[in-house]
Amino acid sequence: MSDSVDRRTVLKGVAASAAAMSPVAEALAAEPDGLQFEPPVPFSYDLFKSQARERARLPYEAPPRPSPDVLQKINYEEWGKIKYRDDYALFANGPGPFPVTFFHLGLFFQKAVGMHVVEGGQSRKIIYEQAYFDMPANSPARDLPLGAGFAGLRIQESRNGALDWRHNDWVAFLGAAYFRSIGELRQYGLSARGIALDVAVADRPEEFPDFTQFYIDSAATDDTLTLYALMEGPSIVGAYRFLMTRGAGVVMDIQASLFVRAQVSRFGVAPCTSMYWFSETKKETAIDWRPEVHDSDGLEMWSGNGERLWRALNNPPRIMVSSFLDDNPRGFGLMQRDRVFDHYIDGVYYDRRPSLWVEPQPGPDGQGWGKGSIQLCEIPTDDEIHDNVVAMWVPALPVPAGAELHLNYKLYWLADSPAPSNLGRVVATRLGRGGQPGLPRPKGVRKFMVEFLGGPLEKLPFGVKPELVVSASRGSFGNYQLIEAVPDGVAGHWRAQFDLIVDGTDPVEMRAFLKSGDETMTETWLFQYHPF
Repeated sequence: MSDSVDRRTVLKGVAASAAAMSPVAEALAAEPDGLQFEPPVPFSYDLFKSQARERARLPYEAPPRPSPDVLQKINYEEWGKIKYRDDYALFANGPGPFPVTFFHLGLFFQKAVGMHVVEGGQSRKIIYEQAYFDMPANSPARDLPLGAGFAGLRIQESRNGALDWRHNDWVAFLGAAYFRSIGELRQYGLSARGIALDVAVADRPEEFPDFTQFYIDSAATDDTLTLYALMEGPSIVGAYRFLMTRGAGVVMDIQASLFVRAQVSRFGVAPCTSMYWFSETKKETAIDWRPEVHDSDGLEMWSGNGERLWRALNNPPRIMVSSFLDDNPRGFGLMQRDRVFDHYIDGVYYDRRPSLWVEPQPGPDGQGWGKGSIQLCEIPTDDEIHDNVVAMWVPALPVPAGAELHLNYKLYWLADSPAPSNLGRVVATRLGRGGQPGLPRPKGVRKFMVEFLGGPLEKLPFGVKPELVVSASRGSFGNYQLIEAVPDGVAGHWRAQFDLIVDGTDPVEMRAFLKSGDETMTETWLFQYHPF
């Protein structure tokens, strides 16, 4: 008998003894050869946070990379051939309604992540075995040892729902501290992160902490699942609690206790990460056959003073970071507003990608997030495979080493904002040559066409035009400003058109909205124009 078989037999006996008569054990016992566990240890959220605090006082140790020579051979193609077996899914037979499956380690996911199941004030670590996965007979993964660990996890649809859970999942945690979920249109797109440290800081590299341990609670309702995650990096340790609700979309109620090892230059809270290559706004000639390619097309913000803002996204010529100062913001998010398939004509369904809205919640002290800024980082890209947009909250004051932050917030993975404004909103931003048709086009003049739709615009009396209020950080506006109703028969659909005259190549910050008398009719359009 081999050493691996001996160890497996011993571990089976220990786990079976420790979990005797528990609901989880009874469910697993329904399978002839279920998941294997280490002996149980005490677990509670308070204990979990306390342990994270203690870890932050110790030197950082990177997550283990088992058998690096083997992992180098599990390239993207080989990794794609490895499939988790449904009959080994955690909660495949209950007690929770949402089965959980796991991702295999590989070349691009080399750091081993621990998986634990929580029940009755105890947690038990799941032991990695090759038997959990279907893989080719010659797969290099067959050389990984028992207990190597996992790369991440995936939460499947409910066993009690209309969809077959074996082929449908709604949350995935994979790689560093990234996670994502589907919206009500049932399509993955942008991601969230546990934290974003030193994004686009010139004199130091970005730090990517890792979720190193997950604790999956067996106590669940028909529509919720609770997950605890330990995050660790050279500068930080975090203890997270995710209460995830599966409804029409997905809502995550998050509690994060962050323990800072070392001060960083840019401390990004509740970061959203997305991709924007091009849209109706601007596209290089013949760069791609599709009209638009993006997971998100704008940053929507609801400021602490109640102002509604829409910042159309850019693919800038160089890395740009924009800051929007605020005090206790009500919400922000990277949104996908354009839902027309013909605007993409692509079978990867960019028209179905979810929007992600961040809603700050009062912390344990009853206070909000205070003063700081919503920061938007945009990175140049020439392809759709790169996430090149980050939106996050950055506190006004630096977070020093030794500090503790206890933050609460909600993430809404939906088709649209969960708190829509009653104002008209921006539906398109278009650029063109300035000047008038039929006349020589002047240099240094750019035409803008901003489309607004809905809200009070729908109730304007016939013949009444709204007034355009527009400003820019530099340059001047030409004599071609006008407002016109879009001749598409849609009530409340208006276009604001204006020319910007500007020299040089420095970016221009622009703002515009529509009003009628003293009444604001629309949200405020923001745009960063790079003259070209």
